[in-house]
Amino acid sequence: MMHGVEFPEPRYAMKCPMHPILHKIREEHDRDGIGKFYMGREIAQVMGHQAADWLERPERESEEQPSLALPALKLKPGDAVADIGAGSGYYTRRLAKLVGEKGVVYAVDIQQEMLDLLTNKMAELKIHNVKAVLGNVKDPKLPPASVDLALLVDVYHEFDYPHEMIQAICISLKPGGRIAFIEFRGEDQKVPIKLLHKMTEAQVRKEMAVHPLEWLETSEVLPWQHIIIFRKTGKAP
Repeated sequence: MMHGVEFPEPRYAMKCPMHPILHKIREEHDRDGIGKFYMGREIAQVMGHQAADWLERPERESEEQPSLALPALKLKPGDAVADIGAGSGYYTRRLAKLVGEKGVVYAVDIQQEMLDLLTNKMAELKIHNVKAVLGNVKDPKLPPASVDLALLVDVYHEFDYPHEMIQAICISLKPGGRIAFIEFRGEDQKVPIKLLHKMTEAQVRKEMAVHPLEWLETSEVLPWQHIIIFRKTGKAP
C-alpha cells in the first residue's frame, strides 16, 4: 500500500452474484487490484493479517496524524461506534477512549487473525468497551439500528462488494446515524500510496449517492487523507 510494500495473497471471494450494472469484471487490470470494477473504480487487493505490523508502525502518527482525525468525528461519551475493517485495532482503542465506559466500539473485520491480534491488545491495555465482530465481504454482522457512527479507515476501497456492504452498514445505523470515510487523497499525486489504495472525494460521493445517505462534510485536516462524512436519511435513493 505504501513505499512499495508488497502484501500477501489477497483474500477475496467472487462466487456470489454481482450487481449487474454497478460491478464489472475485466481481464486486463492493475496488478494491485482484483480485476473487479465498481462504478468505474477498480477494487484494490485486501491487506492480509501478515502485514499488521505496518498498521502499528511508529511513524504512523507523524505521517497520518490520526489524533487530528478524532475531533472531526464529533463523538460523544456513550456513543456506539463501528470500526469497520478494524485490523489490529489502531483506531479502535482510540475510539474506545472517546466513547467511554458507557459507550461501545464494535471492531469489525473479515479476518479472524486480525481480531485475535485486536482482542489480545485490548486485554493488554485493559480496554473493556470493545466488542470484536467477525463480518464477511457483504455484511459487517452488526445489529440493526445500533450504531451512531460507522468509521471506515483506509478500507472501503478494498471492499469486494462495496454496494452490498454499504447497504448492510446503513441498516446498522441508527436514524440519523453517520458513516465516515478516511481515505488517502486520490487527487494528490504526492501522497505516497499506491493508486488503487487512494480515492478522490468525488468518487466516494458518487458511490454513496446510490444509498440512503446525504453528504454532511469533508475535512482536509489530515496531511494525506480526506475525512468524508455522510448521514443516514431514512429515504430510498
